Amino acid sequence: MNLLLFLSDTIIPLLIFYITVTGLTQKQNIYEEFVHGAESGFRTVIKIMPTLVGLMVAVGILRASGLLEAVSSLIGNVIGGSLVPAEIIPVFVVRLFSNSAATGLALDIFKKCGADSVPGYMASILMSSTETVFYTMSVYFMSVKIKKTRWTLPGALIATTAGMIASIMIARTL
Repeated sequence: MNLLLFLSDTIIPLLIFYITVTGLTQKQNIYEEFVHGAESGFRTVIKIMPTLVGLMVAVGILRASGLLEAVSSLIGNVIGGSLVPAEIIPVFVVRLFSNSAATGLALDIFKKCGADSVPGYMASILMSSTETVFYTMSVYFMSVKIKKTRWTLPGALIATTAGMIASIMIARTL
């Protein structure tokens, strides 16, 4: 355990040291490269900012309007409350759109039910085995101006559904 703590405390500084030494030995201007990379990163952030703001506003509206709860209860009625706890269904829905909103819902589950409960396990497994499909597609495809997504959405939804099913099955066995 002490080895893991040591590694987690030193891995980033060691990586920075390694990059710096490698750049210096190859006679690269590492400061200029860093500034260029930071500038490129800021340009990317500015390009995707409207998409990020739009998604955050949409998720906020969904939560505030009560539509999220209505959709969650509809899905809960279809799935059945005995298989999936009612607390976890909003996380399933929101996770498709926003990681931060899903994290907030997962934290609410941890406070209400406990992190070591079945809903807590499901939320943890779900958060680590699924992706924010619509967020990721809109941000990445918009930033490089891809208009035809072809099979990306169906494939991503199938993968996310597999993650959701896995979170249910694994949490039920713990």
